[in-house]
Amino acid sequence: MASDPGGEVESYSLVRRQRELASLYATAKSLTALGELDEVLQSIVHHAHDLIGTDFTYLSLVGPDGRLSARASEGTISASFLAAAIPAGVGLGGKVLASRSPHWVRNYAAATRIEHDPDFDRLVTTEALVALLGVPLVIRGEAVGALFAADRSERSFRADEIALLTAFADHAAIALDNARLYEASRNALQELRIAYRRIEEHMAVMERAQAIHEALTGAVLGGGTPGDVAQLLADQLGGSFTILDRTDGALVRRDSASSPCHSPAEIDLAGAVKSARRSGRCTTSVDSAGVARTVASIQAGDSYLGALVWSRKAVAEHGAPDDMDLRTVERATHILGLLILKERAVAEAGERLSGELLTELMVGSPGISPAHRARTRARNIDADRLDLVLVADSPTVSSTDLTRHLHDIARDCSGLAGEHLGSATMILHSVDVDRTVEEIHHRLRRMLGGPVVVVGERAVKHDWSRAFSLASRCGAVMRAIGHTDLGATTARYALYAMIFDTERAGELDRFIAGSIGSLLDYDQRRGTNLVDTLGAYYLHHGNVAATARALHVHVNTLLKRLDRAANVLGLDWRRENDLELQLGLRLHQLRASVTALS
Repeated sequence: MASDPGGEVESYSLVRRQRELASLYATAKSLTALGELDEVLQSIVHHAHDLIGTDFTYLSLVGPDGRLSARASEGTISASFLAAAIPAGVGLGGKVLASRSPHWVRNYAAATRIEHDPDFDRLVTTEALVALLGVPLVIRGEAVGALFAADRSERSFRADEIALLTAFADHAAIALDNARLYEASRNALQELRIAYRRIEEHMAVMERAQAIHEALTGAVLGGGTPGDVAQLLADQLGGSFTILDRTDGALVRRDSASSPCHSPAEIDLAGAVKSARRSGRCTTSVDSAGVARTVASIQAGDSYLGALVWSRKAVAEHGAPDDMDLRTVERATHILGLLILKERAVAEAGERLSGELLTELMVGSPGISPAHRARTRARNIDADRLDLVLVADSPTVSSTDLTRHLHDIARDCSGLAGEHLGSATMILHSVDVDRTVEEIHHRLRRMLGGPVVVVGERAVKHDWSRAFSLASRCGAVMRAIGHTDLGATTARYALYAMIFDTERAGELDRFIAGSIGSLLDYDQRRGTNLVDTLGAYYLHHGNVAATARALHVHVNTLLKRLDRAANVLGLDWRRENDLELQLGLRLHQLRASVTALS
């Protein structure tokens, strides 16, 4: 029985069509199960390549810049082809997007009904692309890309191939839309998680800031010190906190037990402090050792009280300080300002009381009244043991500022300090007078950073007034002979005792009268200046020319004055022993200087 060729062809076509439809259904089903955009794009191209059976298949999408670029491919396609991007209005893809319908060409390079892009044409030659079919990917009426099937030889695309690729593109567009929606939802969820995490972190920072603020308030109400505040901040924020005084010297340093920041004690923070004072906000910098320092100024109105320095390791795991932490540091400076003002008020009240007690003891000496003994005892000071009087003087610091520093030392030594008769004065107990005077001089020298004279005199039988007189006048003698940075007792200057000890003034008068008295009388009667002339002569070691220049007189005039002095003295002082004469002149000059300084 003869076979029917037409029936066999029809049966083959029917079987192929069923297979294609089954494959299309399976492909569409698999696409709906995918979520990742890149997975969906690659799956679309892979299944389309299998269904159509062309040399290679690729998918292009319109980007934000309006250009069409390949996103997935199957078959042998060069990297440069995949990296290409052409305007969405040119080439076969441009026609597909503009018409939202399929288009194909037998030979792309020879096609004249499409607008060619030179760059893409070069890639077409490199890839050996000849026949090309493109179908649109349409999502909610908008062409977002195109699916292409290409062969490396000329050919026509059958209607069933076009219909199959178009149907596949419709399913692919749905999968692509779902993938985009999935990606947008996932990104929104991720952003929501990030935002929630930031909110949680911010809430944690706010809760910590609130806890620190409550702790700082509690510290103030509980009578805490600036050191307590610095320790609290170190424990809560980590690192180390240092409080600087008005001169930017370190007052207090406190370290975190878990994460201390060990750094040199001497650090130049002048620039950072100046910037913080000018801006009124924190100033943060990182040094070459990787230590971050935040400096905040401590002020009360226009008065600068010091600064707060937060030091910590600026490593990646700690990150930059949160703004809330910086605001916490700034708020802490307000509390420190209140504490410093409080301490200053208490200290000033104590200094005022100390100064009043010192003055009363000085005026009432020798001896101690029961009332004064009770008042000193209330300050944990034993008045009966106050046996050393110190007087301090500096060419660069006022007696008021010197007194303030002496108050700090007096608190440590269980003594009294104050300004008495214009001089910074302190009375205290000492076992080794010389050593005590030297130690206090060194301490004052370190505080001031400049020269200072400290003179000590032992008070006998509570006669602080006499000890003060001796010490202050001895200090004047020290300055007169050029000693401007020294700590010593009056015993060291016993040679000059007749000058600074008022009880020995008669002895000084008799010595001066016996040595240069006749010259003093002559100068007073005649209005001459032989005493100063002779003093200048000895000062210049008997050099006549140098003495004449110093006195601004001619040498002959000087020689006549020296001869007249010899006649008045009644001796040839240039040939005889002149030691007594020189001592008399020197003591007379020192007494005049001390009288002027006093």
